[in-house]
Amino acid sequence: MSFVAKRRGGGSEPTLPLINIVFLMLIFFLVAAQVARPLDADLSLVQMDDPNVIPPSDALVLHKDGRLTWLGSTVTIDEGLAAMRDMQKDSEDAEQLRIMPDRDAPALELLKIARAAHTTSQTQKVMIMTEKSLP
Repeated sequence: MSFVAKRRGGGSEPTLPLINIVFLMLIFFLVAAQVARPLDADLSLVQMDDPNVIPPSDALVLHKDGRLTWLGSTVTIDEGLAAMRDMQKDSEDAEQLRIMPDRDAPALELLKIARAAHTTSQTQKVMIMTEKSLP
Protein backbone atom coordinates (compact mmCIF):
# COMPACT_ATOMS: atom_id res chain seq x y z
CA MET A 1 0.00 0.00 0.00
CA SER A 2 1.28 3.35 -0.90
CA PHE A 3 0.22 6.56 0.67
CA VAL A 4 0.54 9.48 -1.66
CA ALA A 5 -0.32 12.92 -0.36
CA LYS A 6 -2.58 14.74 -2.72
CA ARG A 7 -1.81 18.39 -3.36
CA ARG A 8 -4.60 20.83 -3.20
CA GLY A 9 -5.17 23.14 -6.17
CA GLY A 10 -1.86 24.79 -7.02
CA GLY A 11 -3.11 28.38 -6.50
CA SER A 12 -2.10 30.63 -3.65
CA GLU A 13 -4.44 32.67 -1.48
CA PRO A 14 -5.38 36.07 -2.90
CA THR A 15 -3.55 38.36 -0.47
CA LEU A 16 -2.57 41.03 -3.00
CA PRO A 17 -6.15 42.36 -3.47
CA LEU A 18 -6.54 42.48 0.30
CA ILE A 19 -3.32 44.48 0.66
CA ASN A 20 -4.51 46.87 -2.08
CA ILE A 21 -7.82 47.48 -0.31
CA VAL A 22 -6.13 48.15 3.03
CA PHE A 23 -3.67 50.54 1.35
CA LEU A 24 -6.50 52.44 -0.38
CA MET A 25 -8.38 52.74 2.93
CA LEU A 26 -5.24 54.11 4.58
CA ILE A 27 -4.83 56.72 1.85
CA PHE A 28 -8.52 57.67 2.09
CA PHE A 29 -8.36 58.27 5.85
CA LEU A 30 -5.12 60.25 5.57
CA VAL A 31 -6.65 62.52 2.93
CA ALA A 32 -9.94 62.88 4.83
CA ALA A 33 -8.07 63.95 7.96
CA GLN A 34 -6.17 66.64 6.04
CA VAL A 35 -9.24 68.08 4.28
CA ALA A 36 -11.00 69.14 7.49
CA ARG A 37 -10.09 72.64 8.57
CA PRO A 38 -8.61 72.57 12.10
CA LEU A 39 -10.14 74.58 14.90
CA ASP A 40 -8.25 77.42 16.54
CA ALA A 41 -5.70 76.17 19.07
CA ASP A 42 -7.08 78.34 21.88
CA LEU A 43 -10.69 77.13 21.39
CA SER A 44 -12.13 74.53 23.77
CA LEU A 45 -15.70 73.52 22.92
CA VAL A 46 -18.63 72.88 25.22
CA GLN A 47 -19.15 69.15 25.78
CA MET A 48 -22.27 67.05 25.47
CA ASP A 49 -23.01 63.37 24.97
CA ASP A 50 -25.14 63.48 21.79
CA PRO A 51 -23.40 61.23 19.20
CA ASN A 52 -25.31 62.84 16.30
CA VAL A 53 -23.68 66.29 16.65
CA ILE A 54 -21.11 67.03 13.96
CA PRO A 55 -19.89 70.64 13.93
CA PRO A 56 -20.21 72.18 10.47
CA SER A 57 -17.49 74.32 8.98
CA ASP A 58 -19.84 77.29 8.42
CA ALA A 59 -20.59 78.10 12.06
CA LEU A 60 -19.92 81.41 13.80
CA VAL A 61 -17.24 80.84 16.44
CA LEU A 62 -17.53 82.65 19.78
CA HIS A 63 -14.17 82.79 21.60
CA LYS A 64 -13.66 83.07 25.35
CA ASP A 65 -12.70 86.74 25.08
CA GLY A 66 -16.04 87.54 23.38
CA ARG A 67 -14.49 87.75 19.91
CA LEU A 68 -16.63 86.37 17.05
CA THR A 69 -15.03 84.74 13.98
CA TRP A 70 -16.42 83.49 10.69
CA LEU A 71 -14.25 81.17 8.54
CA GLY A 72 -11.15 82.23 10.45
CA SER A 73 -11.55 86.02 10.30
CA THR A 74 -12.83 88.26 13.09
CA VAL A 75 -16.28 89.76 12.45
CA THR A 76 -18.93 91.74 14.27
CA ILE A 77 -22.32 90.21 14.98
CA ASP A 78 -23.94 92.00 12.04
CA GLU A 79 -21.12 91.04 9.64
CA GLY A 80 -21.26 87.40 10.73
CA LEU A 81 -25.02 87.20 10.33
CA ALA A 82 -24.84 88.84 6.90
CA ALA A 83 -22.11 86.43 5.80
CA MET A 84 -24.15 83.44 6.95
CA ARG A 85 -27.26 84.74 5.17
CA ASP A 86 -25.29 85.20 1.94
CA MET A 87 -23.82 81.72 2.18
CA GLN A 88 -27.09 80.00 3.05
CA LYS A 89 -29.59 81.97 1.00
CA ASP A 90 -30.13 79.21 -1.59
CA SER A 91 -29.92 76.28 0.80
CA GLU A 92 -32.58 74.69 2.95
CA ASP A 93 -30.67 75.81 6.09
CA ALA A 94 -31.36 79.49 5.35
CA GLU A 95 -33.31 80.01 8.57
CA GLN A 96 -30.69 78.45 10.87
CA LEU A 97 -27.80 80.01 12.74
CA ARG A 98 -24.96 77.79 13.90
CA ILE A 99 -22.80 79.05 16.76
CA MET A 100 -19.73 77.19 18.06
CA PRO A 101 -18.92 78.71 21.47
CA ASP A 102 -15.76 78.30 23.48
CA ARG A 103 -16.23 76.47 26.76
CA ASP A 104 -15.26 79.67 28.64
CA ALA A 105 -17.21 82.10 26.43
CA PRO A 106 -19.51 84.50 28.26
CA ALA A 107 -23.11 83.29 28.19
CA LEU A 108 -24.37 86.85 27.81
CA GLU A 109 -22.45 87.20 24.52
CA LEU A 110 -24.00 83.96 23.26
CA LEU A 111 -27.48 85.22 24.16
CA LYS A 112 -26.74 88.58 22.55
CA ILE A 113 -25.77 86.88 19.27
CA ALA A 114 -28.85 84.65 19.33
CA ARG A 115 -31.13 87.60 20.09
CA ALA A 116 -29.58 89.70 17.32
CA ALA A 117 -29.98 86.83 14.86
CA HIS A 118 -33.61 86.42 15.77
CA THR A 119 -34.51 90.12 15.58
CA THR A 120 -32.41 91.34 12.63
CA SER A 121 -32.74 88.39 10.25
CA GLN A 122 -35.13 85.63 9.33
CA THR A 123 -33.41 83.17 11.68
CA GLN A 124 -35.93 80.71 13.09
CA LYS A 125 -33.54 78.26 14.76
CA VAL A 126 -30.29 78.88 16.63
CA MET A 127 -28.08 75.80 16.92
CA ILE A 128 -25.23 75.71 19.45
CA MET A 129 -22.55 73.33 18.25
CA THR A 130 -20.69 71.37 20.92
CA GLU A 131 -18.00 68.74 21.26
CA LYS A 132 -18.97 65.07 21.47
CA SER A 133 -17.75 63.53 24.69
CA LEU A 134 -16.78 59.88 24.96
CA PRO A 135 -18.59 57.87 27.68
